[in-house]
Amino acid sequence: MKLMTIKEIFALEPDGRAVTVKGWVRTKRETKAAVFLEVNDGSRMGNIQCVFDEAAAAAANAELGRAGTGASVAVEGVLVASPAAGQKLEVRASSLRVIGEAPAETYPLQKKAHSFEFLREIAHLRPRTNTFGAVARVRNRMAFAIHEFYQARGFNYVHTPLITASDCEGAGAMFQVTTLDLERIAKSGQAVDYSKDFFGKPSFLTVSGQLNVETYCAALGRVYTFGPTFRAENSNTTRHLSEFWMIEPEVAFAELPDNMELAEEFLKHLVRTALKDCAEDLAFFDQRIQPGLVKSLEAVLDKPFAHMTYTEAVAILEKNADKFEVKPYWGLDLMSEHEKFLCEQIAGGPLFLTDYPKEIKSFYMKQNADGKTVRAMDLLVPRFGEIIGGSEREERLEVLEARIRELGLDEKAYSWYLDLRRFGTTPHSGFGLGFERLILYVTGMANIRDVIPFPRAPKLADF
Repeated sequence: MKLMTIKEIFALEPDGRAVTVKGWVRTKRETKAAVFLEVNDGSRMGNIQCVFDEAAAAAANAELGRAGTGASVAVEGVLVASPAAGQKLEVRASSLRVIGEAPAETYPLQKKAHSFEFLREIAHLRPRTNTFGAVARVRNRMAFAIHEFYQARGFNYVHTPLITASDCEGAGAMFQVTTLDLERIAKSGQAVDYSKDFFGKPSFLTVSGQLNVETYCAALGRVYTFGPTFRAENSNTTRHLSEFWMIEPEVAFAELPDNMELAEEFLKHLVRTALKDCAEDLAFFDQRIQPGLVKSLEAVLDKPFAHMTYTEAVAILEKNADKFEVKPYWGLDLMSEHEKFLCEQIAGGPLFLTDYPKEIKSFYMKQNADGKTVRAMDLLVPRFGEIIGGSEREERLEVLEARIRELGLDEKAYSWYLDLRRFGTTPHSGFGLGFERLILYVTGMANIRDVIPFPRAPKLADF
């Protein structure tokens, strides 16, 4: 007999066919006439009910005694229509085998509510809960949808390195990678000689794959990278991680309007896919986590996204300054409260902000003729704020060199990047979408540490 998942079983008709259910017990309920096991295997949100009538329960009495919450089991029986409201079918069980026990006195996930804070302490077990199982399924589908989107549009997937000598963002918040015994060197009082290090120079975990993927953009035209990135920022907010995943497309000959068009198509594709293929899980999040979630996601698909310059936005914010904790002014890197106000109260939906002050943006963004702003864009969405950030890249060699010097960056470290401007330069554009921020947005979860399997943050590197 072919082993089927519970999701596959629910696609069948309750026609009395023999089935074997393998999964983990969520609940066990006993009456005088029957014993009911709710079993889940992670393939869907809902459980399958396995009913042992009086005779079957008597035959399986010893195993039923071991089949507590969390135990892994194999149930054999036949598929029948369920008399209970709200469920199509159930298994009329004939036999039970407990594969692995989960003793109630030691198993931490009994049938009761657990706080997310507690579940983070047992991240190896939290996928067994409804919430984190749903997060995992949505995360899986969104990852696949990302590749579907770009592959359908002729993009090439490029694997960019995790170890680099370049700081893409110029912020310096990088994790160093070394094989040197830095503790011994410090005790000796000697200077660190990086020529003796593994790579012969200071090296770091990447903060972004963008600079590397631009090299392939200059050869293949349409490319994207999707992989882990690392930021050594000492931030303990609900929206920051030290290790997270980024999706970064790059398109040759594309200017800022092309970039925004791609970003809008991309986000709509992801939202549309989530609504269609993760409907059961999103219904759970709508009911238990973020009321109105589904409606807010559906609204993203209703109309074209609005557009506004940073300067226009600041003028609006200044007129409403009394509504904010942080008072807005031109040159401020806008806060989440400003971004939410702009898209929720002013635009009434997703909003592109463009042409930011160059001082608050990265060195590689193309400068506008005014000398003060760059051709950057951020996509803001209701109840969340910024979800995508990108720009047209500076393709003019002399302007990029001057900007690198202005910021005090090591020009030698970027010599290979400058070669892309020396040899066959073109206008090109791209953006970044933090994968975990996407999952936060799609699920309505509140803390980014709850949408990645094993969160990495300051003082947190467990499991």
